[in-house]
Amino acid sequence: MAEDSDLEKTEQPSERRLEKAREEGQIARSRELSTFAILLAGGAGIWLMGGMLTDNMIRLLRTGLTLDSTLAFHTELLLPHLYNLSSHALLAFLPLLTLLLAVAAFAPMLLSGWMFSAQALQPKFSRLNPASGLGRMFSSHGLIELAKAVLKSLLVGGIGAWVIWHNKDTVMLLATEPVSASIAHLGSLVWSCFAAIMAGMLLIAMIDVPFQMYEHTKRLKMTKEEVRQEAKETEGDPQVKGRIRSMQREIARRRMMAAIPTADVVVTNPTHFAVALRYAEDGMRAPIVVAKGTELTAARIREIAKEHNIPILEAPPLARALYKHCELEQSIPEALYTAVAEVLAYVYQLRRYQKVGGVLPQEPGELQVPVELDPLHNVQGRA
Repeated sequence: MAEDSDLEKTEQPSERRLEKAREEGQIARSRELSTFAILLAGGAGIWLMGGMLTDNMIRLLRTGLTLDSTLAFHTELLLPHLYNLSSHALLAFLPLLTLLLAVAAFAPMLLSGWMFSAQALQPKFSRLNPASGLGRMFSSHGLIELAKAVLKSLLVGGIGAWVIWHNKDTVMLLATEPVSASIAHLGSLVWSCFAAIMAGMLLIAMIDVPFQMYEHTKRLKMTKEEVRQEAKETEGDPQVKGRIRSMQREIARRRMMAAIPTADVVVTNPTHFAVALRYAEDGMRAPIVVAKGTELTAARIREIAKEHNIPILEAPPLARALYKHCELEQSIPEALYTAVAEVLAYVYQLRRYQKVGGVLPQEPGELQVPVELDPLHNVQGRA
């Protein structure tokens, strides 16, 4: 049952899935929105350019229907004459055609924005498979599109029939009116019918746009296994990442152990913590931590320190404070300057004793470590 649930597309598409689908040309499209926009632009264009178009068409009709004796006796001039008439007609309708072309190009952007995909232009020979075509025709999506087309036809046809039936008396009277008046009344009826049909188309577009967005999201839904696989591809396999982190920690540990021989002193807890410090008077503002660790790592630090004759000093509060508040290759906090200065003074005296002899220096006693820097003190205080 768990495997079946992993194969069901129940998860919302990720940003990467949506972006990939967009690159392949798979975006939400609404033909009804584009149709509504083109019809609206066409109606507005005719409304604004109607006078100019009417004048041009009347002039073209007069020119075309006028009998010219020259053309009657010189038939070779008919073709150039037809060419001139066609050119004038095209120029007359060019503004309207340009408007419709621009709206047809930009209407799809209302839903999904600008998108150009070269992959969408590549030929797909799988679409030529008759079986696949029949499958698409009789699929649930094909049936939904068929139902939409039938309902749209019924709605638009019903609106047009209602407008005509509502104005049937006016339509019958058009034949009895003068030509100019009947043309004006006919134009008014056409615009009324157009407005009613556009209202119906607007309703269809308002229903189709959310439906297309829902269908687009539904097609791109992912299974839980796909989500996990994408997470591995984008963020990396958790096992691989864990392996890399483990290797990085091991490299850092080896580098830290290699730096212990350069330390001046190792401060211990004595068994739980160990911190190796180094200080050079030339160019170093304060002592730095070159190695630190707990338990087994602390024991290894002490072993390396003994192998290289590095002094080991037991100072539990200072060791805990250094381990808690200092990072590798970073200077110690100012609050620990005094305590560390006493430790370094002891180390320098011990080196002098080892070289020239004399009185063996005493290890520093109670070092002044601020209580707020001691983790053990803070834990006891909360307890």
